[in-house]
Amino acid sequence: MAPSDRPGYWGRPTSTLDWCEDNYVVSFYIAEFWNTVSNLIMIIPPIFGAIQTFRDGMEVRYVFAFLGLAAVGVGSWCFHMTLQYEMQLLDELPMIYSCCVFVYCLYECFKQENTVHHLVIVILFMFSVIVTVVYLQWKEPVFHQVMYGILVGCLVLRSVFIVTWVYPWLQPLAYTSLTVFLMGFLLWNIDNIFCDTLRDARRKLPPIVGAVTQFHAWWHILTGLGSYLHILFSLQTRTTYLRHRPKVKFICGLWPVVHVETDKAL
Repeated sequence: MAPSDRPGYWGRPTSTLDWCEDNYVVSFYIAEFWNTVSNLIMIIPPIFGAIQTFRDGMEVRYVFAFLGLAAVGVGSWCFHMTLQYEMQLLDELPMIYSCCVFVYCLYECFKQENTVHHLVIVILFMFSVIVTVVYLQWKEPVFHQVMYGILVGCLVLRSVFIVTWVYPWLQPLAYTSLTVFLMGFLLWNIDNIFCDTLRDARRKLPPIVGAVTQFHAWWHILTGLGSYLHILFSLQTRTTYLRHRPKVKFICGLWPVVHVETDKAL
């Protein structure tokens, strides 16, 4: 994929990927404008989620989960803004690291409070190190995508187990998270496969209408929302097991958060 060579503030792209959005069309300072600003959904809500989780006195692993998602959003912002290789790594490697935190949270949700399973941490840490070293030497994006897909697959299998055999009433939250994420993945593939057709169509459409067809930006929005909902599901599973009476509330009747009672249910 090689969009326009329009000059911009950050110079010629050095990243191994250059997505379907034409470069430096909206702003001289942002290479892929819509792919950049769409990361706000992965930055702002998780930061507030981390603050809320800390205030509720929950385990620090969930603070790390929210902050990990925010780190992915910041890295992705920097990558799409500059299209520089170093910023690409700042986007892609945190995807692996944060997903490892998600895996730890979900697979350790039925343990005693504040217990730490060091073996699982070591395994996930070594996985992250191996992926990092291999990816730095073998700059093949498909390798990163497969490794990330393995982690997501582990999360899906564990989630289905939980809502099938343990807490069936959490199915709406779990399956909404999965469905939203898969919708983003579908649009990501459409953007890749039909890039030339989409780019030609955008040049014929009014700018605002063309912006709606930036499916990689929609990938950010939907996977950011799906990942956020997954953390809520993981947190609700954990706090339900610990009898902390979690409640899903909606800010302004729209944005979901999990509020956790400090006193355990009897």
